[in-house]
Amino acid sequence: MRTGKWEKIVLLLTFLFSSASGAFIGINIGTQMSSLPSAAEIVSILKTRQIKHVRLFDADHQMLNALANTGIEVMVGVPNDQLLRVGESRSEAANWINKNVAAFVPATNITYIAVGNEVLTTIPNAALVLVPAMQFLQSALVAANLNFQVKVSSPQSMDMIPKHFPPSTATFNLSWNSVMYQYLQFLKNTGSSFMLNAQPYYAYAKGQGIFPLEYALFRPLDPNNQIVDPNTNFQYANMFDAMIDAAYYSMQSLNFSNILVIVMASGWPSLGGANEPEANIDNALAYNSNLVRHVLNGSGTPSQPTTPVSAYVHELFNEDLRPGPVSEKNWGIFASNGTAVYSLTFGHLAESSAESTGLVGVFCVANSSADSNALKKGLDWACGPGSANCTAIQQGQPCYEADNLVAIASYAYNDYYHRTQVSGGSCNFGSTAMITTTDPSHGSCIFAGSSGSSTSSTGGTTPSAFGPVGALSGASRLQFVSSTFLVAFLLTFLV
Repeated sequence: MRTGKWEKIVLLLTFLFSSASGAFIGINIGTQMSSLPSAAEIVSILKTRQIKHVRLFDADHQMLNALANTGIEVMVGVPNDQLLRVGESRSEAANWINKNVAAFVPATNITYIAVGNEVLTTIPNAALVLVPAMQFLQSALVAANLNFQVKVSSPQSMDMIPKHFPPSTATFNLSWNSVMYQYLQFLKNTGSSFMLNAQPYYAYAKGQGIFPLEYALFRPLDPNNQIVDPNTNFQYANMFDAMIDAAYYSMQSLNFSNILVIVMASGWPSLGGANEPEANIDNALAYNSNLVRHVLNGSGTPSQPTTPVSAYVHELFNEDLRPGPVSEKNWGIFASNGTAVYSLTFGHLAESSAESTGLVGVFCVANSSADSNALKKGLDWACGPGSANCTAIQQGQPCYEADNLVAIASYAYNDYYHRTQVSGGSCNFGSTAMITTTDPSHGSCIFAGSSGSSTSSTGGTTPSAFGPVGALSGASRLQFVSSTFLVAFLLTFLV
């Protein structure tokens, strides 16, 4: 057998078995921080969290070396400030591939190159070199015999779709039709994906109440307030799916189909300024937890129900040097020193008990300055209609404090919050509660979300937030068997 055939078989095996679990969740790693952890420290976090897909906004050599032999799939980026050079010179593009891709594979598992970021909407003067840059990079990959392993695309902003609802009428900004046609033709020719930055936070914040917050956060909608595309009668349970379908319909408007959408950035800020009330830990955790659940469940969209969508959470670290409002600096699930802003975990609904929680390190407690009557009312509601487990605050139990209403209410509030947050529960209780990352546990009184809590989901067999682990599901086993059969079948023709 010739070497070329072996290489094709290896690539085929890689493709089939990396696809066996369906859609994936990855994470973006931005670097606009005053104190950036070392590459080794970052990779350690990725391994601990079992994150299997990462997106770099550049091709930092220290990161690429640190990611070697980890098996983590890596997307590297051509920064916007390098686009003109790469797009105007075939030799510069070849040099970029040689220095930033060929020099690191196969030890570092580079699978995609993101060319620029939102080029058409942020640096429109570079629009005419975008597709040439992609073509030059692709030619260099072919010359290096890496074009089967590494794909090329370019992330687009939702601003490229001026009106994304209803999705069925969505189109790209007409002034960019010529460039978008060339871009889509390139994706079609090379089997690459349409890269989309889909951020419901921005759409909700700019929407001035047009859509409910629950719609943006993947939370259940009021049965009397469903979101429906009037042209297709498709019902949209969340804004994320509507954005994805808007991209699919926009491609169809230019007569392109069967190009997969991959979401390059989607998340929610955990902190905002005075005029950014929805940027908070409560909403950030709800959005990202539900995003992870939605993606890993293999959920398609109303117009593409059998086509799962992979996505990269934005982002790993808060970037304190990013310009703009407070929210722009607070999209990370970690602070720059590596401590968690909140804990993002994932478990399928079928695998989660009523007491399981992904809110490790985040607590809902009573405000010590709240009115005592309001606290008593909140406590009664949490232990009654709210169905919190209040056994531990009964007389004789470890969390009972006869003369400390704040402590007792805090336990009840927190238990309710941890049980219901993902499905829509909030930390409010008539404005008598607040979110804190300070663990209120003491002695044998352990609060849900504490690292010592039996209801914490950080241990046991709960799957990681960034990819399924453990035994394959029935569907995955079937796909695994089918893939194995297909490989065996193709081998008979390649030998």
